[in-house]
Amino acid sequence: MTARMTDAHAPTATPTVVHDPLAAMHAIVRHHTDLFIERDADPDATPADATVAAVAYAAARRLGFIDADARYVSAAWARRCQGRPFDPADWPDDPADFGWTLPPTRFAPCPRELGLYAVLPDAAWVARLARAGVPTLQLRFKHPDPDRVAHEVQAAVEAVRGLPCRLFINDHWQHAMAAGAYGVHLGQEDLDTLTPDDIARLRDSGLRLGISTHGYAEMARAWALGPSYLALGAVFPTTLKAMPTAPQGPGRLARYARLARDIPTVAIGGIGLAELPAVAASGVGSFAVVRAIVGAPDAPAAAAELMQRWATLRADATP
Repeated sequence: MTARMTDAHAPTATPTVVHDPLAAMHAIVRHHTDLFIERDADPDATPADATVAAVAYAAARRLGFIDADARYVSAAWARRCQGRPFDPADWPDDPADFGWTLPPTRFAPCPRELGLYAVLPDAAWVARLARAGVPTLQLRFKHPDPDRVAHEVQAAVEAVRGLPCRLFINDHWQHAMAAGAYGVHLGQEDLDTLTPDDIARLRDSGLRLGISTHGYAEMARAWALGPSYLALGAVFPTTLKAMPTAPQGPGRLARYARLARDIPTVAIGGIGLAELPAVAASGVGSFAVVRAIVGAPDAPAAAAELMQRWATLRADATP
């Protein structure tokens, strides 16, 4: 397989070249083995030429990045090498490397650290965890009846009223606006259904917006909207729903968190107590859980344990 790049993502300056493209590709792979995902890896990828962009594309494919993400990596690495020597250890991690700029008009901000972010199935669960002191909650209520959805969203908003927590509504952004929720969380498929006028209306309402991402291409799309936070995942295997990509792993999470440092970030996917040290070490601002709370025998106690463990890990990481 040969490396490819699209003109839309190619740098405009004279391409930086490397003396031995195959050796350079292998050096990148050796330096960044923590980014490897076997399911999407392409063992036959080789550089098409000696440019850094071609070398980086081939290395990213061998490390298991899907084609769209490998293209972003290749263009970012080429930009990063403009004015500096090629270094296989120097994975691009600055928005400028990717050509990303936040729009002048952004969604309302939320705290950089949202703490424990509990994703919950109905308003009763929201009420229970709000009373337990969980700082950030998401109502993920799935039902075909719009009236039932509207009722559940309103009940969840009422359940947190007067309590020191933030409530995001998954998907149902119009109901969230009508009920006066703190924010809304949208997936990539949800964004597909929105028109520019919808996005403007949502932004002008003052609702905070969180967006799910599963790699560089989706991060780029979300970044351009100026969201309140980015959700990064799925970090670990999860049975909650079918995922479009393999689990990203803590190595990629750390790269994504560094790249998205100008926006609050939330790690999601298969996270429980055992995974918290790796998540905290990545530098991500917050973490979301589903089964670790909803599936626990004592949900408030499980939440308290997660919050205490996270606070300890964050304190230990502070210089």
